Amino acid sequence: MSYTPKYLGHVNLYVRNVERSKQWYENVLGLHTYDFAPGRAAFMSANKEESHEVALMEVGEDAAGLQPRQVGLNHMAWRMASLEDLKEFYHHLKAQNVAIDRVADHGISLGIYLHDPDGNGVEVYYEMPRHQWHRQEKLFMNGDRPHGQFPGPWDQELAKQQRAPAAR
Repeated sequence: MSYTPKYLGHVNLYVRNVERSKQWYENVLGLHTYDFAPGRAAFMSANKEESHEVALMEVGEDAAGLQPRQVGLNHMAWRMASLEDLKEFYHHLKAQNVAIDRVADHGISLGIYLHDPDGNGVEVYYEMPRHQWHRQEKLFMNGDRPHGQFPGPWDQELAKQQRAPAAR
């Protein structure tokens, strides 16, 4: 027996309008809705073996929005099985005219960042297998992370971000 959890089971988000948010998570991320109560809640999952990975709870249109640098959830991250799947997701976003905040090369992974209708942060990413990582510890804060291991339709966007780091 271990006191360490097996994995993160779900995230519970407050949203202004559950119907609007449910539709966004279905259309943009392709999530399956297991339960839905209009005006109240939606329970959704990418993995159909899980009862839900995200719960959306309606709090009303007049609810205050997220504030920059406020304590709380920065973003939730949805992992793709392959780099090819992430490329397909990127094209899906472009075809649906979904705004992409940024694409980030983290050395061992590549993430696409966006926001749901209520401003909740969402990352969709691919992470290479652990045996391919440049090191096993201190992965993110050192300046020696490798870059350019994830070629794809985002190359021009990444190059633009690298030229203007202050704009992030």
